[in-house]
Amino acid sequence: MFGYTVPQYTKMSPSDLDTYRRYYCETCHQLKEEFGIVSTSAVNYDMTFNTIIMNSFTKSIQRFEGTKASPLCVFRSPKADSDLFRKMAAYTILLTKWELVDDKTDKPSIKSSTASLVLGKAISKAERMYPGYDEAVGKGFEELRKMEESECSDAVLMGRTFGRSLSFALKDIAGDDAEGLENVFTDLSASVYLMDAVDDLDQDYLDGTYNPLLAHDPPFKNKMQFINDNLYEMTDMINSVIGDLQRSYSSIKKQLSFDIGVSDNIVYYGIPESAKNVLMGSSQAKASLKNVFEGRRKRNASY
Repeated sequence: MFGYTVPQYTKMSPSDLDTYRRYYCETCHQLKEEFGIVSTSAVNYDMTFNTIIMNSFTKSIQRFEGTKASPLCVFRSPKADSDLFRKMAAYTILLTKWELVDDKTDKPSIKSSTASLVLGKAISKAERMYPGYDEAVGKGFEELRKMEESECSDAVLMGRTFGRSLSFALKDIAGDDAEGLENVFTDLSASVYLMDAVDDLDQDYLDGTYNPLLAHDPPFKNKMQFINDNLYEMTDMINSVIGDLQRSYSSIKKQLSFDIGVSDNIVYYGIPESAKNVLMGSSQAKASLKNVFEGRRKRNASY
């Protein structure tokens, strides 16, 4: 698993930890069942969190059986019979597709092409099943590309713009009353995009790929020197966007029906911890499938 929307396990109760394990595994099982074993490489913390929130918000399925973790557990069948879980699996594949398209546009590589080829059948099936989702996600990446071409240096604005662009799929999955959720996922997208931009400073500088924090050619020696030189601004920016996420999440808590302890942990403890790790240069869970194929980040599959 990879991503920044990770729990703080040491602050979880045993029951919440068990609940998170069920969602963690079910996300993988749903991908395998619908899109084949190779699609499980797209499992990530961010989409697991999204499924937890969506399930609690829509009251789709309150309880489903968990699976005992083992090297072969990926081959087991899903336990949650729910359209929401199946749609979120397809949504994960389509997000992965467009991330790989974006990576190939920025800097074509054998590893990105390999990832696209390996996931080709899964991507084609998700496209056929949910063409509207595919179009919505594609438009989101198109908006980001336009902002890059205009040399936008506002990473938070870019993250929010991308998050809002995904509202079509969100509204379809959550139903008509998704306004509060839209705010949560928009703020989450901004938080993830900003942490990703910080995490990728060295690599983007070396590759010559676009990074809003490096727009307009600020002095740059390496990532940690850049963070140290701009520590106040970087900390303030990250704290602000995470604060927005926590406020938008708090505003919908009364609409959540179950598993609230798990989502509380992620929003109030896990994401701030990820941000701290990013600023300290110790992040190991960058949200990019390409990096799993390239080995640029260690996949964190512990819980």
